[in-house]
Amino acid sequence: MNNTKAILASLCLCCMMAPSRNLVAQDLAGSVSYALPQTTIVLEVEAEHEYFYAGPYARFAKKYLGVDAEVEDRTTCRLTCVKMTPTVEADQGARYYVNAGKGVPTFLSLSSQGLIAVSDGNFGEASLWRFPSQAGSDFAGKGLNSNLTSEAATLYRGVRDDASFNKVGVQQNMVVQKSLEQRAQEAAATIFDLRKKRIQIVTGDTDATYSGEAMGSALSEIAALEKEYMSMFVGYSEFRTQTMKCDVVPSKDNKSQKYIAFRLSDADGVVAADNVSGSPYILELEPQPIGEAAGRAAVAKGEYAVYRVPAICSVRLTDGVNPILQDRIAVYQLGVECYLPLGK
Repeated sequence: MNNTKAILASLCLCCMMAPSRNLVAQDLAGSVSYALPQTTIVLEVEAEHEYFYAGPYARFAKKYLGVDAEVEDRTTCRLTCVKMTPTVEADQGARYYVNAGKGVPTFLSLSSQGLIAVSDGNFGEASLWRFPSQAGSDFAGKGLNSNLTSEAATLYRGVRDDASFNKVGVQQNMVVQKSLEQRAQEAAATIFDLRKKRIQIVTGDTDATYSGEAMGSALSEIAALEKEYMSMFVGYSEFRTQTMKCDVVPSKDNKSQKYIAFRLSDADGVVAADNVSGSPYILELEPQPIGEAAGRAAVAKGEYAVYRVPAICSVRLTDGVNPILQDRIAVYQLGVECYLPLGK
């Protein structure tokens, strides 16, 4: 039994130490490959989406309340926060070999300062975002007055006397539906009545006595009722928050150094740069000139490594006209490439 356990343990150890047969080395044995660094600009965008629902009495708000109200539903989206973070990744389009030798320790020391990237890259966590679905409007139960009223109508019937027929009026009451304006007028009257009651409670001009928590509760209830009735005129809004992360990788081939980072749409919120349904937000880079190195340059003898000196760039995010944010960052791929002697 003990021998069996020992054999199984040795097999497990061998399996852990053995390399996977699915992994194939791309570089030659005895050589070291590395990639030059590149800067990726990560933008974390937060937007607030507003769904506005117009009140059913909106077109009577000016007449009965003296306020202007929107008469149509709408959806709008606006930026609430933008966070920009530069990250350094390996530029897979700029990989080099360097042979192991006396200069390798110096090379590795230089790479630790971020001038040469020897790892596969620096990747952040994945960002998952989901745009919320739109909810329907609901004004049910907000009006407390009856939807019916009584109107008086006069009917006539013929009455025969000795020589002729005469019309005699008959009074009859009928139940009919109130018009939209009648309901709006009653709702406005209720709003003013609630405001009057609030003033009476605050000033003590009422038969009931309110003090302490009782007064606060009464005023809160009146305010809630008034808000419900006012929403029938001025409408109400629902808000949703959307967060999206987008990356911009500057390229030296782009002469203008202007990039569409993302777009903003009232209907869909924050969308990708290639979605033309939204208004573009542009990321502009302005690299500063890189000065000439002092001293005397000499041609390297033997092995050498290539490294990058980054360009310091002024970065600005705009909506095409107005600036959103501005910062200064180092962008490696917009800089210059230099050479590090490694010796013979």
